Amino acid sequence: MVIGICTCEILIYECNSLKEKRSVIKSIINKSKNRFNISIAEVGENDIWQKSIIGFSTISNDTKIVDETIEKVIKFFESYTEIEILKIKREIL
Repeated sequence: MVIGICTCEILIYECNSLKEKRSVIKSIINKSKNRFNISIAEVGENDIWQKSIIGFSTISNDTKIVDETIEKVIKFFESYTEIEILKIKREIL
């Protein structure tokens, strides 16, 4: 069994309230769950308007599949024009 864990620190452009931030984060989380079948949540910077840390994990019996899934999710995050990824931390167990 191989487990992949990744956290992405993101900056959200043009966000002026926690309500706007949560709207963007909720959209990213829901679309990622449906598209990639991963476990995902906001895990840090909950009370800062323009920053967030999103963590997600995936599991498989093949390291290659886990690594590919993590890469696809990161590319998906990068496709959002409202955000910029500041830092990525990944771990494969």
